[in-house]
Amino acid sequence: MENVLRPLIVFGTALVLTLVIGWATDRLLRKADERNHDTPLWGLLRRGRIPYQLVLCTALLRGSYDQAQLLERHQVAVGRTLTLVLIGSAAWMAIRIASAVVETTYSRYARAHRDPARVRRVRTQVELIMRVVSAIVIVVAAAAMLLTFPEMRAAGASLLASAGLLGIVAGVAAQSTLSNLFAGLQIAFGDMVRIGDTVVVDGEWGTVEEITLTFLTVRTWDERRITMPVSYFTSKPFENWSRGTPQMTGIVYWHLDHRAPVEAMRERLRDILRACPAWDGRAYNLVVTDTTPNTIQVRALVTAKDADDIWTARVAVREQMITWLTEHHPYALPRVNTAQASTNHVPLQKRYADHPAGN
Repeated sequence: MENVLRPLIVFGTALVLTLVIGWATDRLLRKADERNHDTPLWGLLRRGRIPYQLVLCTALLRGSYDQAQLLERHQVAVGRTLTLVLIGSAAWMAIRIASAVVETTYSRYARAHRDPARVRRVRTQVELIMRVVSAIVIVVAAAAMLLTFPEMRAAGASLLASAGLLGIVAGVAAQSTLSNLFAGLQIAFGDMVRIGDTVVVDGEWGTVEEITLTFLTVRTWDERRITMPVSYFTSKPFENWSRGTPQMTGIVYWHLDHRAPVEAMRERLRDILRACPAWDGRAYNLVVTDTTPNTIQVRALVTAKDADDIWTARVAVREQMITWLTEHHPYALPRVNTAQASTNHVPLQKRYADHPAGN
């Protein structure tokens, strides 16, 4: 009877203490979250309650398992398994706590600063820092797990002795990976491109959606995702429409007949822009920039506060101007000049008959 009650008491006590301490901690975090609405730290910390309870339960079982006197032949294996679970759950909890602290710091910064470009830059840096921290915690946890095995401790000396050779081999093998890693850090702290920036890469226009230590994702206007290594942005030129001030100037071209009413088009452009919400009111212009024997090239300049509005303004100006020309000045649209074919031609047979070969 004692052999049955002892394990039940040990495991039951560990489970009950875990639930009670976890419930009490969650209540404290919930009350702290209700009292401090200005910071999301306490609410974010509640996301780590599962790894927290796992750490508590594993630690209690690891400390009291000897008292259970269960599976005594496998006591070493069970103890090592509990140690491995404890290390893994502790690493999980550490990542959750670090994520809560980083998210809280970023949210405070975003509320305190109204500059979108600066907020995007900090967001990019915060996400990359969080990825580095997670990678470090995982590596340390994996190393701690390996060191629980006596065989790994004995092999430590040989591993350290060959670290130089292994480092050279790993450096050569992972050259592209390391270059992308350093490129990711350079992008994060060099302020070259940020999450939310509007960029043009290889002729594709889109918004930077995700930046990691090795790759970058651009979401195009048609909802496609372009993924490329971050080293691309440190080795090749690209357009960043969000760099500096977001204000932009857009261009609209028309190819029209030489008789096109340019002055009336300027007045019409002014009326179109006044009725267009995307125009920021800074400037507009319409001039003839080129001419050919059949057409002239008319260029309109419009301004807007950002890349999305400049696209909307250009589309509105192009469409409404063509509609206005079609309805009020159809002669201004380009035409293809044709002429009736001449019927005064000599038949081919007669031409050969009049000029025989050899004469």
